[in-house]
Amino acid sequence: MAGTVPYPVIAAKLDLRQDIFKGNLKSWDPVLERFQNALEYVSGEGDARSQRLHHERGQLLARDRISLLLDHDSPFLELAPFAGFELDSTPAASLIAGIGKVSGQACMIISHIPSIKGGSWNDTDIENLVLKHNRVTQIATENSLPIIGLVQAAGAYLPQQFKVFHRAGEMFRDLSRRSERGIPSCSVVFGSSTAGGAYLPGLSDYTIFVKKQAQVFLGGPPLVKMATGEVIDAETLGGADMHATVTGLADQIATDEFDAVRKAREWVRSLQPQRITAPNRGEPLAPRYPPEDLLSLVNTDIRKPFDMGEVTLRLVDDSRMAIFKPTYGKNLLTCWAEIHGFRVGIIGNQTPVIHPDEASKGAQFIRLCNQRNMPIVYLHNVTGFMVGSKAEREAIIKKGAQFVAAVSCSKVPQISVILGSSYGAGNYAMCGRAYQPRFLFTWPSGRCSVMGPDQLAGVMQIVQTGSAAKKQKEGRSGAPSPEVTAKQAAGIEKFRQKVEQESQAYYTSANLLDDGIIDPRDTRDVLGMCLNVVYLDSVKGAESQQGLARL
Repeated sequence: MAGTVPYPVIAAKLDLRQDIFKGNLKSWDPVLERFQNALEYVSGEGDARSQRLHHERGQLLARDRISLLLDHDSPFLELAPFAGFELDSTPAASLIAGIGKVSGQACMIISHIPSIKGGSWNDTDIENLVLKHNRVTQIATENSLPIIGLVQAAGAYLPQQFKVFHRAGEMFRDLSRRSERGIPSCSVVFGSSTAGGAYLPGLSDYTIFVKKQAQVFLGGPPLVKMATGEVIDAETLGGADMHATVTGLADQIATDEFDAVRKAREWVRSLQPQRITAPNRGEPLAPRYPPEDLLSLVNTDIRKPFDMGEVTLRLVDDSRMAIFKPTYGKNLLTCWAEIHGFRVGIIGNQTPVIHPDEASKGAQFIRLCNQRNMPIVYLHNVTGFMVGSKAEREAIIKKGAQFVAAVSCSKVPQISVILGSSYGAGNYAMCGRAYQPRFLFTWPSGRCSVMGPDQLAGVMQIVQTGSAAKKQKEGRSGAPSPEVTAKQAAGIEKFRQKVEQESQAYYTSANLLDDGIIDPRDTRDVLGMCLNVVYLDSVKGAESQQGLARL
């Protein structure tokens, strides 16, 4: 039938009216409430007084600038909004970044938040801001996205120079390398940009300065006076008119911020048009089951299992997919499908433990996706590889290593979503952050760590008990006193709580270990945007399958 994807329809098996699924749905109420509150916080742009002063200067807020820049019907995939969250940081680490369409082209937009400490790389955000800027620039470079920088930055907070100086150089190196590769960048300078903030327009391919607002200099008037004794005002030192008529740094002068945004959109129209390289892209068809079902299928308690196949039916076009090896290694779902018309391979954990058969199946599936030049989506709910004598005799190490090697050597774009747990080497096999997926997102229920906090605390307790028993047997100590035992138990519990906190989605996202936390119901659309971006460049698998098949 015209308009359908070339895979069979898979019917849902579960009756979501059952009590267990109603309970799952109920479990999301407090989780989503916290998520919305957290989103509201990271979307902030300073207190009311700072915003008022910013408006009184005739300037727009950062998110308003972005809204004006985007096409009216374009979504905005914000990246790393939780950078620094609950780590004594300002909202979004004082930097907004994301992907949206400008004049019909997908662009990476990076904006300082001038209503928070003047857009400076301040003392609380400096490390997170630099890490975030470098990460989103990496995404833009990997996917050949033009960058539009909305610049108003007072530079680094000097008392914290050690935290920023060494890593911040990547910003400027990457801009230079992008230009060499022919990936365009544009800086729109809205206000004062000093020191490191001056190099952003200096290294961009195209610059737009707002008249009587934009000021760019390596050192402002106070530093100039201290260093040289020269007394000069900011506009004369580095204003828009000076850079347009004397230095040539300003390529365009805008009369106001609205005109600057208009000129940025004109610049995008002057670029070579983007083309989706996806072969045989189908017509996007909605799944046959609503995304709201995801909240009924998955309990927020990650210890409770769920059916990854049922989840996938709510993500793929027309709920159609071709399952690879359906009766072998059944604990790992491997299938081909389409998401928003883009053909993909999908790997999902049907149960949280990876056995030897699943490892072999996963490695083979990755090789096939590379042969077909097809991106891979990983849906995480994994506690790790199987342990024990049976698994060892079935070569779990060798087969697990083949799985991890296949992920490592895969050349097609890989996208990861952490739905539940993502622990230990299972995280590696499912293309965790260390394996450089093009994008990685987490549900609010997601957890990522070396293992679950209860298991890790249990292992520590066994090790300590065994060590004490060995010492007692060797006569190096007497029986432990109740006080010592209680102290050890308290220490293990404190350790368990620390692991619990550090494994939560908000903590890992705050530390830039993913590209953002997403509402489960938005997963399909987020994946669709990511696939649209990766297909702007040619998708090509490993030319040689030897690396994928090694070990």
